[in-house]
Amino acid sequence: MRSTSKATVKIARGLRRALSPPEVLLWQRLRLRPCGVKFRRQHPVGRYVADFYAPDARLIVEVDGVAHDRGERPERDALRDDWLRGQGFVVVRIAASDVLKDVDAVVDGLVRLIASR
Repeated sequence: MRSTSKATVKIARGLRRALSPPEVLLWQRLRLRPCGVKFRRQHPVGRYVADFYAPDARLIVEVDGVAHDRGERPERDALRDDWLRGQGFVVVRIAASDVLKDVDAVVDGLVRLIASR
């Protein structure tokens, strides 16, 4: 796997202080280790920063707002996901609106996904 640069670690630290409202809501649940699953927030992976990362499951969770549907963002996200999957990670993208609608259902879905692997 590609090593993480100091610059990426610095970016991740900054992002931890600037979570979006859906990320804050999801982090409030994930930090409680649902079903014993440990998650990290804004975790550097190679040259990227994952919104949430479950190390034991090698699961990366991305919370996508509407900006991820615009411009060149979908192509960039696809390239990023391909690279991460090539490194052995499972990548799950969740719409920010889904988190805001029912965060508990999102967490339950993530736990079920991890348990099924």
